[in-house]
Amino acid sequence: MATDIAALLAEINSTRPILEQVANKWSVLILTVLCTQPARFNAIKRRLDPITHKALTEALRRLERNGLVSRRVIASSPVAVEYAITPLGRTLQDPFVALVGWARQFGAEIEQAQAHYDSRRADEASE
Repeated sequence: MATDIAALLAEINSTRPILEQVANKWSVLILTVLCTQPARFNAIKRRLDPITHKALTEALRRLERNGLVSRRVIASSPVAVEYAITPLGRTLQDPFVALVGWARQFGAEIEQAQAHYDSRRADEASE
């Protein structure tokens, strides 16, 4: 049993850097947007309101660096940039769709649990 736990912890620790890159809030949402079709920066920003310009820029750079998103400069006036999901990024589509579906299905339960926790903590603080 202890060996299983040690092996599981070693596996978690070895995958943590990748999961931190891929599974953060904005990455999941950006990849979900790009799964349907390529999009320009401002179109992504509008879909993900209230993401800031800086947060979107950083997230897109990180996703591009990790090979999950491609960036294409469109020669127009003004110059435009279009982002698309790569084949590697597309492999995350099913897990992300499942995660979004899970959030939709259980979001109300999470909110109830949060309210219950907050209420309990407030009662403890007032005692």
